[in-house]
Amino acid sequence: MIAWLQPLWRPTLLRRLLGTLLLAFALVGAALSTQTLLEFKQSMAEKPGVQSLADAIAASLADIQEPRDAALIMGSHARELNQMRREANVLAGELELKLTDASGRSAFATPGAAQVSHDKHWMAQAQGGRWRLMVAEPRLPDTTVMGWIWKDLIVSLALAFPLVLLPLWIAVQRGMKPLTELAERVAQRGAQDLSPLGITPPYDELRPLARAFDDLLGRLRAQLQRERAFVQDAAHELRTPMAVVAAQAHLLSTASDEAERRQAAESLDAALRRASHLSRQLLALATLDETRAGAAQSLDLADLVEQALAQLAPQALERGLDLSLDAPPSLPARVDRAAFESVLLNLVDNALRYVPAGGRVAVSLSADGATAQLRVADDGPGIPADQREAAFERFWRGASSGDIAGSGLGLAIVRRAVLRLGGQVHIEDGLNGRGCSFVATLPCAQPLSAA
Repeated sequence: MIAWLQPLWRPTLLRRLLGTLLLAFALVGAALSTQTLLEFKQSMAEKPGVQSLADAIAASLADIQEPRDAALIMGSHARELNQMRREANVLAGELELKLTDASGRSAFATPGAAQVSHDKHWMAQAQGGRWRLMVAEPRLPDTTVMGWIWKDLIVSLALAFPLVLLPLWIAVQRGMKPLTELAERVAQRGAQDLSPLGITPPYDELRPLARAFDDLLGRLRAQLQRERAFVQDAAHELRTPMAVVAAQAHLLSTASDEAERRQAAESLDAALRRASHLSRQLLALATLDETRAGAAQSLDLADLVEQALAQLAPQALERGLDLSLDAPPSLPARVDRAAFESVLLNLVDNALRYVPAGGRVAVSLSADGATAQLRVADDGPGIPADQREAAFERFWRGASSGDIAGSGLGLAIVRRAVLRLGGQVHIEDGLNGRGCSFVATLPCAQPLSAA
């Protein structure tokens, strides 16, 4: 396309309005012209235009008795009428006339009167004295009639178009002004300015846009605050293991005997494990903080839970814990596998960390319609009822944590993963009235198809 023509084809509301208005006028013109054509054809069928002419000629013959005189008068009328049609050059074809007396004998007929038919002519008949007259006029093609209609109609449409366009153009210009102001207000914003726009457009159609933009800014503010708090908390939590690593590394380098070096190496190894665990937990939480969930996979939840507990069984045996599973033989579902495994592994890992030796950890899996429920119950120290909601906050650790290694992020990861799966998680009393029972309800137990 020629470069200087490209701006003319850029989509704008004014061009769209102009095009829509032109289309509307074209449709109105087509409807009016079609209606006029149908009315014209109906009126010609009921009373053709030549009927008045036939009545007038018949009246002029009412007092004529001689066939020769009647024929002379008819011939004069036929010549004059057809001459007038030819000079006007508007109507196509010749008028055909036929005159008969009361007994049906022909007194006069034009050359083409014998070929007259209702399909090709408009016909009219009249009675004048002893004479019966037939006048036939060639039918006009619909295209010719439509052309005459449009010739008259186009003038009216052309006059009406600017009168309709002008107020519409003014309305669009004034209607777009609040949107332009909104765009300018946004363009003037700094990159760090997430405060509400504080604009209430005067038109109902624009108010949802302003509200949606303010809601978006609110969500961005909340997200930014969460990220800042996360970074601050992470820096605070990592400071302690890093300080321990530095101190133990110094002791290791300055130890005077083998026993001191061994103790420093063990402390250094423990600090590194804690820092590594905390880093993994932070990465997992950062990943789950993304709003978009992962792709759902078709899998068997019962089999997945069984495999996970098999991996954790050595840890339970090492601490003398009874780790059990109550689940159906199979529970097919479509879920985000990574998020589900985060819920399962963090809940069971927490239980294995905090339940004293000789305790029990019971995992159960069940389904109710399209909902699956994962429950991890124990008979450990538990969490007081008034602290159970706070337990899901980042870096929260209860009074019963003591010297047990942990980052305080496990339950925060559980909540984020459950939310990512579209479910809910809460804490109930544990086994035999002791400990805790973490219940995750997940809308993921849709049975797989037979295929």
